[in-house]
Amino acid sequence: MYTKEEEKQLKRDFWNGFDTFCENLPRFKYRKKKWILYNTKMKGVELKFDATREGAYVILEFNDHNEDKRLKKMTTLEKYRVIFDQYFKDAIWELNYEKPCGTMVSRIYKFQGGLDIHRKEQWNDFYPFLSKEMSHLERAFKEIKDVLEEDEEGNNI
Repeated sequence: MYTKEEEKQLKRDFWNGFDTFCENLPRFKYRKKKWILYNTKMKGVELKFDATREGAYVILEFNDHNEDKRLKKMTTLEKYRVIFDQYFKDAIWELNYEKPCGTMVSRIYKFQGGLDIHRKEQWNDFYPFLSKEMSHLERAFKEIKDVLEEDEEGNNI
């Protein structure tokens, strides 16, 4: 069992290791920023990584506090699922997901189980999954971002 401080340090070491892993990938050689993540330029839309005791996650999350807006984004994206799936295949779509803190979000994600962030020897199995799938998710997001922005502005699709 880890103390709270040991857990924080473990996660810090994990993400620093992931950053080092990504720095060595050719696709990041000339990029200023590695990932879009929270910088989607859309309110309530984030791309996320997560690494837990259950496995690795790469997530597109709609977390607008206004439930109608959140669900509308998901509905809009569902209309363009064929395009989205070209890049981010076999993802899990959850209209209503309750985060551990109690917040309701909608999300589309990929998961690789059988990994445990507490096992440092498995970190080299986490990193390729996270990197590869986030690259796919970013491509999918870039393809449908304009549609989501138009819908957000109230334009008819």
